[in-house]
Amino acid sequence: MRIRKMNALLLIALLPGVMSSCSKKSNPNPAPTKTDTVVVRKQSPVGDVVGKVIVGYQGWFAAIGDGSPINLYWHWTQTWEQQPSPTNTGISAWPDVREYTSTFPTKYPNLNNGQPATVFSSFSDQTVDIQFKWMKDYGIDGAALQRFNPSGLEGPIRDAMAAKVKIAAEKNSVKFYIMYDVSGWANMATEMEADWTSKMSALTSSAQYAKQNGKPVVCIWGFGFSDDNHNFTSETCTAVIKWFQSKGCYVIGGVPTHWRDQNSDSRPDFLTTYKTFDMLSPWMVGRIGNANESDGYYTNTNKADESYCRSYGIDYQPCILPGDLSARQRAHGDFMWRQFYNMTKAGAQGLYISMYDEFNEGNQIVKTAESQAFVPSGPRIITDGVPGPNFMSLDEDGTACSSDYYLRLTGDGAKMFKGIIPLTATRPTKPTL
Repeated sequence: MRIRKMNALLLIALLPGVMSSCSKKSNPNPAPTKTDTVVVRKQSPVGDVVGKVIVGYQGWFAAIGDGSPINLYWHWTQTWEQQPSPTNTGISAWPDVREYTSTFPTKYPNLNNGQPATVFSSFSDQTVDIQFKWMKDYGIDGAALQRFNPSGLEGPIRDAMAAKVKIAAEKNSVKFYIMYDVSGWANMATEMEADWTSKMSALTSSAQYAKQNGKPVVCIWGFGFSDDNHNFTSETCTAVIKWFQSKGCYVIGGVPTHWRDQNSDSRPDFLTTYKTFDMLSPWMVGRIGNANESDGYYTNTNKADESYCRSYGIDYQPCILPGDLSARQRAHGDFMWRQFYNMTKAGAQGLYISMYDEFNEGNQIVKTAESQAFVPSGPRIITDGVPGPNFMSLDEDGTACSSDYYLRLTGDGAKMFKGIIPLTATRPTKPTL
């Protein structure tokens, strides 16, 4: 799985207004000079991503016996060959599986309500279908299907998931597009272009494949990040973006939080690359954890990001986080709503929800255990045989929440973003119906 969270020291460096000590630029955003080549373009009109709310869709859970090419407990566990258990877990939140017709056994104790502790497989047709039906039912416009390096063990199941997402998107009238994640992808430049040409470009014939400005949408996540998992030069990354654009694509960049300043989580001297994208979507997981921190980024970062994008005709798609459930960040929806409010005020062209089904980092909005009755009994074993806390449920702060609460909250946030309901700092969504 991708590693996107920051350690404590780096998080300090990411706080608004704090410059990384390794930054080499005294003025990271100079005004264009007469000798600069400035491409004059305007931000885009409403399309399938501009003016819309998109969720990040992993689709990366499997189970032994589900008929998938991988036939392992893919992403449910640390050791995929073994069933999930208190000593073998890869998730930090527990799914609500009551509406899945096919589930798979684990070695967790029964849920506190006495029901067996089972998990879903993303490979099951009914799983993909119902998860896309929820998008439609709750007013979510589309899904960005995450696609990591498709070579090796995971390639066949990722190919299969792309085909299943196409079918589910068409059935439920939900838009979708491919979002390449380049984390750890050594031969990214050549292999991504080959993958698009030979496999993924075929999906664009679907009426539900997202188009913006009449062009099929592709997102590339990871260019410019300063960690060792994204060792690409600006020149290489710029060439890849231009290659996709030469194929007629509208290209979104999942970029570092501090892309504009080119410090902290961003490599220096990458601004040319960032400006080549048609839309920028700065990453926010691990950067904020409460409403006050969202306010700080709105004041010190998001407004300036949008202004910069507007001046160069780049569309702006900031992230919205439900919050890490295991870290008690959610505040029964107040944290997420503040971000909807702030990003709407900032004038964003689109919104990206991080994420839809990310049970590994606890940032999922899909249906989740609403109370302790729906999580396995007993503690998990975190490290070296030491018991850790059991899974948090959505009512962790004492406020009862329905399992679909964050889907409903996202739908209401989308209505506010689109002007269907008034801009309001007060969350209108009730935790329970």
